[in-house]
Amino acid sequence: MLSPKKITKRDFIKYGFCGVCGLAIGSPVMNLAGKTLDFMNARPPDLPGPGLWKWSIEAFHYIETPKGLKCKLCPHKCEIKEGETGDCRTRVHHEGKMYCIAYGNPCAVHIDPIEKKPLYHFYPDTRAYSIATAGCNLACLNCQNWQISQVSPKETRNYDLMPDKVVEACIEHGCKSIAYTYSDPVAFYEYTFNTSKIAHTKGIKNVMISAGYINEKPLRELCQYMDAANIDLKGFDDEIYEMLNAGTLQPVLDTLKILKEEGVWLEITNLIVPTWTDDMDMIKKMCDWLYDNELYDYPLHFSRFHPMYKLTNLPQTPVAVLKKARQIALDAGIKFVYIGNLPGSGAENTYCPGCNDLLIERKGYYIIQNHIINGQCEYCDEKIPGVW
Repeated sequence: MLSPKKITKRDFIKYGFCGVCGLAIGSPVMNLAGKTLDFMNARPPDLPGPGLWKWSIEAFHYIETPKGLKCKLCPHKCEIKEGETGDCRTRVHHEGKMYCIAYGNPCAVHIDPIEKKPLYHFYPDTRAYSIATAGCNLACLNCQNWQISQVSPKETRNYDLMPDKVVEACIEHGCKSIAYTYSDPVAFYEYTFNTSKIAHTKGIKNVMISAGYINEKPLRELCQYMDAANIDLKGFDDEIYEMLNAGTLQPVLDTLKILKEEGVWLEITNLIVPTWTDDMDMIKKMCDWLYDNELYDYPLHFSRFHPMYKLTNLPQTPVAVLKKARQIALDAGIKFVYIGNLPGSGAENTYCPGCNDLLIERKGYYIIQNHIINGQCEYCDEKIPGVW
């Protein structure tokens, strides 16, 4: 059997390996000053013993079936027996009810530039109060946050931070928005929902950074309070989604369309993983789908892969591959195409689709100059899609 740390897509098919790892949508938890936020009393979680864990709330989306309780939150539709948890590690069956044990107990609390999410067309040069609990409903071989995404909230060192306190802290630290991020907000849906609902009443914006693997009903309910989302479209092939991420493609495509319908500002990230998602025909197919579904005004971020978790044997994504993918997207009619994790390339800048002048110059996560005025190009008055 091949070692789980030395595997490519081709090896996967050959050996029939099934790996378990995390979702690559976040980054190490560290604030702008390079230190973790310590204003809350971080402490190890209290183990529940025979009873229910204290950081719990009854789950919002589940039904009772003859086989047990079925979760209706995401396409996995886990059927959970008494005392067991779902794939995400945050849903537990306890005495005939389903509970989410990822509530008010984030293991990551961080202040980020909104550009780090990445959200380039949503209140640029503002800060997002970023939170995450442990757990994730996918299992990606390339996860960069696997230490929190692939464990239970009972296994992490958590903050005691209920929804109202999140909003208070966001306001106290002068943040424009709250970002539900790092692992996946689908796994801590109830925490995300209740926090975003309170934030909405206080004029705080809500953004979700997610793989978008969620069912329609809970997504549409969350959209009532969500202002923006970056969805990680991990590829454009069902087999790859299953083997690389333990998911399927169609639910993510449905999520993109629903977010557009609900008026949530949307940006899309595609991580190009060598031997897995670097096929240019697949990338063209993806870009054509985005165009055909009228998603061409929403930014597309191609992100550079770095060896991580179960795929440490793979190389970084070649620069030429990233640039070729970007050109394919532009040729397909996507108006704003960026390259992430490639500082100094110029592909992180925003250019006017009308006159081609430089509108927003970025250096890393920071804005050097911005020539968008009232949502329009300063030079030719072209309307620039986004929330400015």
